[in-house]
Amino acid sequence: MSANNGLVLVDSHCHLDFDELEPDFEDVLSRARAAGVCRFVNIGIQVSRHQYALQRTQNHDDIFHSVGTHPHWAAEENDVTAEQLVALTAHPKVIGIGEVGLDRILTDAPWDAQMRNLLVHIDAARRTQLPLIIHSVGEDREMEATLRRADAEGRFPVVMHCFSGGWDLARANLELGHYISFSGLLTHDGREALHEIAAQLPADRILLETDAPSLAPKPFENQRNEPAHIVHTLDFLAQLRGISRNALAAQTTENFFRVFKKTPRPHAS
Repeated sequence: MSANNGLVLVDSHCHLDFDELEPDFEDVLSRARAAGVCRFVNIGIQVSRHQYALQRTQNHDDIFHSVGTHPHWAAEENDVTAEQLVALTAHPKVIGIGEVGLDRILTDAPWDAQMRNLLVHIDAARRTQLPLIIHSVGEDREMEATLRRADAEGRFPVVMHCFSGGWDLARANLELGHYISFSGLLTHDGREALHEIAAQLPADRILLETDAPSLAPKPFENQRNEPAHIVHTLDFLAQLRGISRNALAAQTTENFFRVFKKTPRPHAS
């Protein structure tokens, strides 16, 4: 434990099956474990890719998965059903639904396909009570309205992945009992409004992630990201909140196991 000063961390959102991490995959994992990462959540972006992702990581007991269709592929996977998603969660290592969401900035998928996709995933999350992992870029008002309408029909756990929204969306998620996750984006220049939100959120609603291989934190911007870099986001957020890195690591890890209830905790060493 000396290499990580006793840190126990979870990368709650990464894409370990992406090609960018393939050349040195085992070294990527080793560096993350040395930094204190005890659990990785490999996030689904296409249901059609799900079996490949499971097979790619099957030899690693600390890697878990979500299953879902990212908004970018909402039209291509327009036939995915809640029943199909629920059935795939029977696998013991599938612990979440998504990522899914709304985005008219980074994707040009038709809006009706994105909305249908989101509602199907909400249905699956409500049925399974596994956390819904949401991608929301520039759609604060529509996302809030959709989540409030859906919540009125029955609660479901939610993690707002790589949060980049404003206070209205943050407050709405807090009111609905959701969790808010921060990535290396938090460390980038020009994110003062996000810094204010991150500094003031309740401690029991915060998660950490990398979104590797994307969104590397300072000082690695514009380079390939990897889970070991989560410590840079940890340190930045700890400074914003005026607490120690160890305290923040402990809190965010406990938060993770609270919302991702299906994930087994590591055995005490």
